Amino acid sequence: MKTTPAPPPARVQVDDLVAELHRAHALTLVRMANLLLRDRHCAEDVVQDTFLNLYRVLPKLTDHDEILPYLRTAVLNRARSALRTRRRALARPILFEPDLASAESTAMISQDRQDVIRAVSRLPRRAREILVLRYYLDLSDEEIAAALGVSRGTVSSTASRALSKLGRQLKEDA
Repeated sequence: MKTTPAPPPARVQVDDLVAELHRAHALTLVRMANLLLRDRHCAEDVVQDTFLNLYRVLPKLTDHDEILPYLRTAVLNRARSALRTRRRALARPILFEPDLASAESTAMISQDRQDVIRAVSRLPRRAREILVLRYYLDLSDEEIAAALGVSRGTVSSTASRALSKLGRQLKEDA
């Protein structure tokens, strides 16, 4: 009977760390990517690719506090790449997916929520990203600025303009 040698201890630690990060953050990252991409399967692929790439860059990330911001930024960048390769995706409507796919939860989705999601989908890409990071992931302006590679002032001003435009669009649609 042939046995395979145990992996080296360092590899086991990396595997355990990535597995724990995946358990803790994958669902939130998929939801974030889904809001940006409007395609659940593509969002799952983006997040999976990001975690696979984490194995390659993990030795370079000496500060473990930088891993989650790295994952967020990588998911954002991969989502942008996916959107660039399929420009027509912006014309597709956003379908809200409730956490529970029961008939009751689907029936409870309000028209107001659908109107807001449609209005957000008409905002420019950066404005959508900032609103998703701020109101879905509840990130601070500093964290959003780091994830997008912009200044905190840009985050604040873009969010303010986006909310004003969103309000105008919702009034016009009413």
